[in-house]
Amino acid sequence: MKLVVNPGTDARTAQAEAAASQPDAQPQPAGSTPRDIRSAALTVIAVVAVVLLLQFAQAMIIPIVLAVLISYAIDPLVDRLERWHLPRPIGAAIALTVIVGAGGYLLYGLRWEARAIVEQLPRGARRFRQALENDRPAPPSAIQQVQQAANELEKAADAAAPQPAAPGVQRVRVEPPPFNIGDYVMWGSMSVATAIGQFVLVLFLTFFLLASGDLYRRKLVKIAGPSLTQKKITLQILAEIDRQIERFLLVQVFTSSVVAVATWLALHAFGMQQAAMLGILAGVFNSIPYFGPVIVTGLTAFVAFLQFGNIQMTILVAATSLAITSLEGLLLTPWLTSRAARMNAVAVFVGLLFWGWLWGAWGMLLAVPMLMVLKAICDHVDDLRSIGELLGD
Repeated sequence: MKLVVNPGTDARTAQAEAAASQPDAQPQPAGSTPRDIRSAALTVIAVVAVVLLLQFAQAMIIPIVLAVLISYAIDPLVDRLERWHLPRPIGAAIALTVIVGAGGYLLYGLRWEARAIVEQLPRGARRFRQALENDRPAPPSAIQQVQQAANELEKAADAAAPQPAAPGVQRVRVEPPPFNIGDYVMWGSMSVATAIGQFVLVLFLTFFLLASGDLYRRKLVKIAGPSLTQKKITLQILAEIDRQIERFLLVQVFTSSVVAVATWLALHAFGMQQAAMLGILAGVFNSIPYFGPVIVTGLTAFVAFLQFGNIQMTILVAATSLAITSLEGLLLTPWLTSRAARMNAVAVFVGLLFWGWLWGAWGMLLAVPMLMVLKAICDHVDDLRSIGELLGD
């Protein structure tokens, strides 16, 4: 028998022995670094695209989010009517009609207080001017000195301006148009009409969500995936979102009621004529974290100055309003929100800045519930648990 030896066998054996003698040298997959860079770039592009889409489509997305929140708030009442053997669409219509009617009646009852504030505007403007001016004839007041300085600067600018080339040609000066309140009234009327249209759309969408019941919940579970694990995770996410939103709404209703009643009692003790309306507005703006107390303080200070015309009384009323909203915002709301949402204050504040930049006042109002929904999703998805950990307390 003749033995045939492959001449390449010794070389391959030597290479294998050399590789085995270097255990620390691990083979690196070719092209791993470019793939990581490509994935990071695609992620950044996707995030920027989503942000631009949210900003561009805010006129459509904001009514949907509002309708979902309102449906969460009214859903227990509709469920109670359904248990009383009332068809769900009829129960949803009755609940919406009662709530909208009660809100409209409340606003109609406060119309005289709003009208009184408008009637006090001219007198308040005069009081503000008198408070800034000095009643003594000499020396001139600060406003007069600034006006004199402005006149002198205008004269110096006219003197330094080039003279017309042709003699006898008179210079023409374009005067800005005077302030016309009618333009602002027209703009405000168009804004009110747009707001009413959006409100009607939100009402209809809320009605459809309430009338459908758990239809979309069943559809989401159905399209989540064929496996039982995926359906179970979807049910857990939906249940967590329901729990978080319900707790958030309960906290907001309770804290806003406390602020509204406390503000009304304090302003009534000071003798404010519009104490009830200011209390309701304080409760409404209290739903905006961090920035709500600033809005309420400025509004109460403005109305107090219109009524009293006194700087000391204005400061006292504003300080009382700020104390009420600050105590509620620093003690009551953080404690209740942390128990309800389990989110840290830094994440909430950054979320307010982001959504406020993205959607303005509506973004600040809807930032917390949207962060709750995001955290509920991230806590149950393995690839997103790091984001949920950043949002958590």
